[in-house]
This record gives sequence, C-alpha cells and structure tokens, in this order.
Amino acid sequence: MQSNVSIAGRDVIQIADFDAEQIRLILNTAVELKSVLKRSIKKLPSLRGKAIVNLFFEPSTRTRSSFELAGKYLGADVISINAATSSVVKGESVRDTLLTIESMAVDAMIIRHKSEGVPQFAANTVKPIVINAGDGCHAHPSQALLDLLTISQFKAPLDDIKGLKVVILGDILHSRVARSDITILKMFGADIHLAAPPTLLPRFVDPSVTIHATVEDAVKDADVVIVLRLQLERMQAGLIPSEDEYSRYFGLDARKLKLAKPDALVMHPGPQNNGLEIAFDVNYSEQSAIRAQVNNGLAVRMALLLLTLSGEREVL
Repeated sequence: MQSNVSIAGRDVIQIADFDAEQIRLILNTAVELKSVLKRSIKKLPSLRGKAIVNLFFEPSTRTRSSFELAGKYLGADVISINAATSSVVKGESVRDTLLTIESMAVDAMIIRHKSEGVPQFAANTVKPIVINAGDGCHAHPSQALLDLLTISQFKAPLDDIKGLKVVILGDILHSRVARSDITILKMFGADIHLAAPPTLLPRFVDPSVTIHATVEDAVKDADVVIVLRLQLERMQAGLIPSEDEYSRYFGLDARKLKLAKPDALVMHPGPQNNGLEIAFDVNYSEQSAIRAQVNNGLAVRMALLLLTLSGEREVL
C-alpha cells in the first residue's frame, strides 16, 4: 500500500468521492481483515475507545448487522438505533436526531435513509464521520466496494478487471446498488451491460454502458451477472404488468444463465426474492457468490471503519 494514500477522517457518501488508489487501499485492507474473521477470537483493539452509532431509517439485515459487527470486531463501542422505535416517531426531525447523537460524543454515524441526500446532509451538519449505508435510490458505497472485492476474488484481480463483461439485471431505476456498482466498475474498466424493462431504466444512463432489451442478449458470454431485487416498496403502480411476467422475461433462471460463460459468477445484493428476480436453483448454485458477498461485506465495512476512524493500514 502506498504511504501517501489515506481516507482518515473522510466521510463515505458515494464512490465518486474516491479515486482508484483509495479504492485499492480499502479493498487491500479488507482482504487482510478477512483473515481476522477466520480466527476463533476476532476482536482487535484498533478502535478501542471509539463510539459508533448505526442510525437506520429503513429496514436492513446485511448492512446493519455487518456494520455493527465490524465495529465490535475492531474493539469499538457500537449501538444501533431503529428509527421506528426512536424519537423520530414522536416528530423529531432528522437534524435534531443527528445533533442529539453528536452530543453524546460519538465518533462515527452509519446512516441509512429512504431519501436521497440525507447522509450528505448529516456530513454537513455534524462533526462525527458519516458513512452512507444507502440513501434512497442514490448510493450504497459499501455495497459497491464489496461487489468489486467479490469480483476480484473470484474472477480477476483489480488490474485485470478491464474488459470483464459485467451484466446488471432488474430494477435499475430504483437501485442505489446499480448506480454505485456502475461507478466503481467503470473506474476499473469493466464492460458494463444492463437489462431491464424500459419502465425500470433511469432516463439517463452513462453512455459507456450498453443497454439490452432482453436478459438473453445481455448475459451472452457474460463473466459476471449481478441480479437486483425488484423494489416493490419504491414503485408506482403500472411499472411492470405482473410479477409473473417480470419473472418470466427478466428473472435470471438456469436457462438464461447458460448463455453466459460456463464459469460466470452470479451475485445479488440481497435480500433475494427467490422465484421472482432469481430462480431458486441459480441462487443456490455453485456459480452463486451471494454468501461470499456477505462475508466480503463485513470485511469491507471493517476496512472503512478502520481507515476512516484510525487511519491505520496494518492489521494485527
């Protein structure tokens, strides 16, 4: 790792705020931290004395749990606040919630919110480090980092990702994961392809990205296929004819996957709707890296906390 590369004291709001060398630093640190996860005793003293608050205004299993465990494995004191059981339900504003938590002398806030821009608002409002755990349809930087780490683990080192065909399927319009993945994959030169119903594509897509009308066309000779959840909770009525038709034409099943390369990697940010956007047998196939993504997510979130809060690069 280069000694002049650092993200110490940085907020983590979106992938575009970081350059390729900083991304390498995060992923290299995550790889080192994966060895810690294999130990019988996983505790490190790196963030002893630091206080971290998970503030989630939306439901989450993977992101919330992994950030909480990441902080605890690094020795920090971590608490998680569910907005549904906080003073928000009594009418407290987001600003007052942030200021209240800041007054408790915390060092970092991990924030998920249904509205775009809330983590950036938090970073502009309070002094603790802010890490975006997903804001509306805007960004999910730690997911993009773990996805890139997973691709580099199974398909090609970072220096060889250039030209790798990566396909993203599904609800692109509402997906903060797709936006963040496109940004980070483009940074490392991947050949990015999308397939979705026209109603689930954003109006503006990076011109370097190829859009396909069918999943079959998109996945042909693909190296990696990333399947997205159909985000029914964010949708307006009429965006898809029916869930059955969506599954038939845009879900990833074994027949469609056979069009990809024989060793194509299948990924999904979770939670998966089996039988809707991904077939049960594909989800649990040998080509699926979905469980590996979860493990990599924990390591990446440990790396983010370690590098932003302490600036340390070496893992004990």
